[in-house]
Amino acid sequence: MGKYIVLLGPPGAGKGTQAEVLSEKTGLAHISSGDIFRENLKAQTELGKLAQGFMNRGELVPDDVTIAMIRERLSRPDCKAGAILDGFPRTPAQAQALSEMLAQLDGKVVSVPYISVPPAVLIERLSGRWTCRAQGHIYHSQFHPPVKAGVCDEDGSELYQREDDQPATVERRIRVYLDQTTPLIDHYRQAGLLVEIDGTQSIEQVTSALLTAVE
Repeated sequence: MGKYIVLLGPPGAGKGTQAEVLSEKTGLAHISSGDIFRENLKAQTELGKLAQGFMNRGELVPDDVTIAMIRERLSRPDCKAGAILDGFPRTPAQAQALSEMLAQLDGKVVSVPYISVPPAVLIERLSGRWTCRAQGHIYHSQFHPPVKAGVCDEDGSELYQREDDQPATVERRIRVYLDQTTPLIDHYRQAGLLVEIDGTQSIEQVTSALLTAVE
């Protein structure tokens, strides 16, 4: 039976990094819903065209289209043993659909690690990011500052802060994530699958806690 892990965590929790490390250490495929969407849109698959139509009209892509994309991806050979799901499900309804889908694919969700980080720490992590105008080198005012404030060490170009990295935007993104994800967290907690991981630890400590959770 395929073992599926649903990895949850707000923006700035390091979920993407940890998903890749977990994939490497467990041998399970890392399945990112964002990657699946981009792949379908780029290849202009039937599902991609359908999704594009909704997006062009400024509408949300319906669950059944998203779920069909996920189903197609999970039915490929590299997911036979299971996978690490990153970015899906987002709601209890999607979680239920995933459970039904996996039962048909002879698999099930065995663990739902949630990388938990206080909002204040997330804001500090995300809003400290600065980007160089010339080649996009990334700096962080606290964790990786440039030698000279406002100037890229590599090419001397000006450092600027993208709108996505500005404190007000960051705060809004985190608030939206927490509002939207709380029902999903509760769903998996009630199912006895949620394992809360302290995301304020070092990357290595978080990885270790995640490996314990999924094993």
